[in-house]
Amino acid sequence: QMKLVESGGDSVQAGGSLRLSCSASQYSYCMGWFRQAPGKEREGVASIDVNGGNIKYADFAKGRFTISQDNAKRSVYLQMNSLNPEDTATYYCAAARKYGACASSDHVPYWGQGTQVTVSS
Repeated sequence: QMKLVESGGDSVQAGGSLRLSCSASQYSYCMGWFRQAPGKEREGVASIDVNGGNIKYADFAKGRFTISQDNAKRSVYLQMNSLNPEDTATYYCAAARKYGACASSDHVPYWGQGTQVTVSS
């Protein structure tokens, strides 16, 4: 059974940076990050295929966030810079066994428990 474990969430000041990590217990073809703020729907942040291709970002993430992966470690990372209070949310790692599937929550069968990111002004 696939298990995804996230780490790296924290409380930071606006303008700060965080690096989220996620490790998978089994193989996948893509991994990604989603987030959900209180009272809002879950939204995609970034996704990547395990071969390093097919990288996609949400508009709010472009230029500030960078997704990367280490296939040997079955891990995905999200470097988040220039954080602002609107980035406050629970961030979820996702994985699927289909290339390109991790850009949409509709196509993701595997989810982590989430890690909290809080950005204060």
